[in-house]
Amino acid sequence: MRRTSHKLADGREIIYFDADEHAPPRTAVDTRDLPPVAAASEIRLDPLSGEWVAMAAHRQTRTYKPPADLCPLCPSKPGKPSEIPESDYEVAVFENRFPSFAQAVSGSESTVDGLPMVPTAPGRGRCEVVCFTSDHDRSFGQLSHRQVRTVVEAWADRTAELSALDGVRQVFPFENRGEEIGVTLHHPHGQIYAYPFVTPKTARMLEVARAYQAEHGRHVLGDVLAAERASGVRVVARGAHWTAFVPPAARWPVQVQVVPHRQVPDIPALTDAERDDFASVYLEVLGRCDALYNRPLPYVAGWHQAPVGAGREDWWLHLELFSVLRSKDKLKYLAGSESGMAVWVNDTTPEQIAERLRAAH
Repeated sequence: MRRTSHKLADGREIIYFDADEHAPPRTAVDTRDLPPVAAASEIRLDPLSGEWVAMAAHRQTRTYKPPADLCPLCPSKPGKPSEIPESDYEVAVFENRFPSFAQAVSGSESTVDGLPMVPTAPGRGRCEVVCFTSDHDRSFGQLSHRQVRTVVEAWADRTAELSALDGVRQVFPFENRGEEIGVTLHHPHGQIYAYPFVTPKTARMLEVARAYQAEHGRHVLGDVLAAERASGVRVVARGAHWTAFVPPAARWPVQVQVVPHRQVPDIPALTDAERDDFASVYLEVLGRCDALYNRPLPYVAGWHQAPVGAGREDWWLHLELFSVLRSKDKLKYLAGSESGMAVWVNDTTPEQIAERLRAAH
């Protein structure tokens, strides 16, 4: 894998990943006249839930649904420079110009005026955009096995490097797909958030895993995985090193967890064989998802990785994909119970979801 790092016109880093040894050298220069990035991120601790909330008002001006011929994630063309200076690329990763978290944020730890019980801090971290392919009209599920492997290598590289940044506590690679999810750029891409705190979901999952380990002497996800592989009722796809299944308490109308058979904390810990097998299993999952309603499925897919530092030995890496689409033309809205009280009501069962996905091809 060839890795090439350059700077964009405003000083942001861009990194090219090439699996093809004969790919041209990545030497193009960003010719745009860009002002410096001005991120003003802040985090505040909710005094009632104990959860951090990010404030990033500068993101109001971010790019919103540009026409395809002005897509900022396509390769640059004569007279139409983009965020990618090269005329073609395999996988490209660059710092987000409108980040929720950034390294250069100023300020210090404090509290909200008049509210000493509400701590504040600079939103120091990093947000990156991962362009899966230069082809504007493809999707992740239409990539070749080799292309997916290149993306996995990029995820592993970025996880390792971002985890080493001062103040970063967790790295989260994810993809938002489809307008129903809120996507404003249609080029196939994902993002990576390097958070300055451990996310609420991860903290809760660690708490549950540690309690289960103390009682049973085993990891809870390991036991769930073994039971799912044995029964097969909710299994959607199988490989030599990974199994994809609908979680037994699925919240979403479409939801799949892709879990490695070996306990590892994060993507960099995966072997080459595990990375190869993930590409095969995940492509099968995405193919079934798009065949489910015979249309591109809107989804969020994200990697649940161990926090940086404490908690790594208690974690089991997995990817989770979910969709808000409950039928071909109907959405599941997060209404009173889900949004107000975080109590989920699913209109179907995990077994029905799995059965429909297995039948879709």
